[in-house]
Amino acid sequence: MLELNGVHAHYGKVHVLQGTSLKVQSGEAVGLLGRNGVGKTTTLKTIMGLVKATGGEISFNGSNLTDIAPHTIPSTGIGYVPQGRGIFPSLSVKENLEIGLTKAPPSQVFDYVFDRFPRLKERLSQPGGTLSGGEQQMLAIARCLVMQPRLLILDEPTEGIMPILVQDIRREIKAVNDEGVSILLVEQNIKTALRLCSRIYIMEKGAVVHQAAAQDLKDDKETLHRYLGVTV
Repeated sequence: MLELNGVHAHYGKVHVLQGTSLKVQSGEAVGLLGRNGVGKTTTLKTIMGLVKATGGEISFNGSNLTDIAPHTIPSTGIGYVPQGRGIFPSLSVKENLEIGLTKAPPSQVFDYVFDRFPRLKERLSQPGGTLSGGEQQMLAIARCLVMQPRLLILDEPTEGIMPILVQDIRREIKAVNDEGVSILLVEQNIKTALRLCSRIYIMEKGAVVHQAAAQDLKDDKETLHRYLGVTV
């Protein structure tokens, strides 16, 4: 489905991605882990065209994404929830949900989204900026789901959220994946990543340096400590 082959990217003269390669298969949930500053968020932004790839290739369902305009990438079937959520605080929940649509989706699409996130249905006319952090994250995910993506890319979806809402968000991400939507997840909460994902890539210095099944990585204390500085 999604494939990165030897992708490079720069911020000015800073060489951030140095040959990053990874794959996400149809229906799979894949985690991308690593310490701060190793290039995880840049990888996601490069997939979405927000940072231009300076080498390598990015493909999705056999189509080359490397040189297409960023605003056209969501129409290929990729939903992106950026770090910090990226909602429009002055727009209502309803307006946030509709902002990326070129035409009204079938009514059952909104029914599906509100089944996933009933809090949003209760707050349709409320400005997005007045929601709690967890509710804003739900809105950011829901905004992608109304576009019916085949792949959902999530950058730190549980960051700065109350533990009780983290459980809700984790449960709904799992439900979305169980219904066939592929997931690419960047997450500092290692336990969340290991619960949600079947495979894990680990980055260091702008490249993937390790990959493993999530269950195997959970038991690999040496690798977890070496690359992530944690034990689980």
